[in-house]
Amino acid sequence: MAKLKVGVIGAGHFGRFHALKTIAADRAVLTGLHDPDAARAGAVAAETGCAAMELEALIAASDAVIVAAPADAHFAIAARALEAGRHVLVEKPIAATLDEADQLAWLSSERNLVLQVGHLERFSAAHGAVASRMGRPLYIEAVRVAPFKPRGTDVSVILDLMIHDLDLVLALVAQPIETIDAVGAAVASAHDDIANARVRFANGCVATITASRISLKTERKMRIFSEAGYLTVDFAERKLTMIGRDRGMKLPGFEEFGLEQAGWEDHDALAAEHTAFHAACLDGAPVLVDAAAGRRALEAALAVSGSIAASRTRAEASGLIGAGRR
Repeated sequence: MAKLKVGVIGAGHFGRFHALKTIAADRAVLTGLHDPDAARAGAVAAETGCAAMELEALIAASDAVIVAAPADAHFAIAARALEAGRHVLVEKPIAATLDEADQLAWLSSERNLVLQVGHLERFSAAHGAVASRMGRPLYIEAVRVAPFKPRGTDVSVILDLMIHDLDLVLALVAQPIETIDAVGAAVASAHDDIANARVRFANGCVATITASRISLKTERKMRIFSEAGYLTVDFAERKLTMIGRDRGMKLPGFEEFGLEQAGWEDHDALAAEHTAFHAACLDGAPVLVDAAAGRRALEAALAVSGSIAASRTRAEASGLIGAGRR
């Protein structure tokens, strides 16, 4: 069986996990690992039994690379790999700007290479469970909060956490965004650590998305009002509840409505993401989260950030907050 030679670029939190998943994969072999921090690269290389290599040497030795470097380096590294004729799996966000995202999309298309974006939630069992029951959504409320960790603070909470739910909502609604109104604040880092966005789509659907990385506990929930009924999802507990017509257990006094409760087994979304990437590279399978999907999520995230900046300017002008405070 043909195996894909995969190099991992970045030996941080996610880079280490990508390396471990690659050595466990049936259709891939880990060719090596690169990180500017030699000690960190050496530690992960020793753990995974591969060589720590210079970037150009790693790209040359690989059929494909996984870019798990800091977000501001995604474009430069992914572009270099694509120009060298290598397939790329780049962690989210796809790039720092829409122009960079467009350039990566063009490079992958022009060279007929796979460019997959690491929006991990698309590969979760939860996404499938929700999408199969939801119907046409009218209103979506998503909450993703977690305690503070220094990792990820090189970008805002919008690009760190909220972008996951933005991508999920965009996939579920599949409509152009009409307006975004958002607020946020930097509390523990140089970038926004809390944010709330109200997103209105062209078909009238509205989504309210909250993200925080300075909370006391981790919470990942979603509530959906749709033409099919009411659906609530607890991603952490891996369970959902739906009330709708012709559903599960009949509700007393409302026989036409039913209550369905379901769950899903613990699912290795990262392994599923890798499997899909290997199939796209080796078999020509469709790319589930392609450059266009990555660009849509980035565009929405940048629009949220822009709305927060505008809200902050209005607040400063009105005296609600002091000028220059984030």
